[in-house]
Amino acid sequence: MHSRLVYSTETGRICRNCGKPTAECTCKKIKPMTTRKIKSGCPDDGTVRIRREVKGRKGKTATVITGLPFDDNGLKQFAKDLKQQCGSGGSVKDGAIIIQGDHRKTILDKIKEKGYTAKIAGG
Repeated sequence: MHSRLVYSTETGRICRNCGKPTAECTCKKIKPMTTRKIKSGCPDDGTVRIRREVKGRKGKTATVITGLPFDDNGLKQFAKDLKQQCGSGGSVKDGAIIIQGDHRKTILDKIKEKGYTAKIAGG
């Protein structure tokens, strides 16, 4: 039942897969999620990603760590350890640790030392 109809004035939007109105569609509810996205935009696939950001920080460099499997308190404690290791300030926002300055190599070594799979993301 793969019709090309995607909208009807009687029912509104129509699912491309099953042909039912989107309110009654069951296709998207059944489809399994392979990787879910966390608030910071990186996939939650078990890999810790370390990237350098400048945009939106008035030209100042920051290292952002995402994908750590901790709750808020665990993230704050781990951020404290990383800040001490780097000798820099930072914070925890939206499930990501933000460290002031470019400390990607130091943080990568520290995270791998803890036993997590980590990689440097971005350019």
